[in-house]
Amino acid sequence: MSTINNDTFFAIARVQADYARCIDDDRLEEWPSFFLESCLYKITSAASHREGYEASVVFANSRGMLTDRITALREANIYERQAYRHILGMPSILGEEAQGVRTETPFMVARIMLDGTTDLFATGRYLDVWDIGSNTPKLAERLVVCDSSRFDTLLAIPL
Repeated sequence: MSTINNDTFFAIARVQADYARCIDDDRLEEWPSFFLESCLYKITSAASHREGYEASVVFANSRGMLTDRITALREANIYERQAYRHILGMPSILGEEAQGVRTETPFMVARIMLDGTTDLFATGRYLDVWDIGSNTPKLAERLVVCDSSRFDTLLAIPL
């Protein structure tokens, strides 16, 4: 059982909601600000995670790499315009350790294409480590574990 207080729980839940809104509202330039300067962001499959494989579909180990990803998305990459809509579950507090508060949050992401086609794009869970040393929790680590092992080539926008 976790000893994390309700204020910390609700602060993390609020940042989770703000994170999803940031992506869903196409404010992607703000997305890296949810992370510490030195951080880890990976997208992988449940099977790869279960087997302990280090390789991932997306990898970044600094806020600068996250910023570069968004810059490339806006200025260099060519992809069909799309939008996301996140549906998040409540975070489960898994524990507190030296690195921060560890949580797991289930998610579903619908992808809406320019022509209006809407598909269930991804389901899975966020495995996070939160730095709670300031007024607003920041992600020290976000491992996006997708339930499916199939990844669409249009995985352009962060999950």
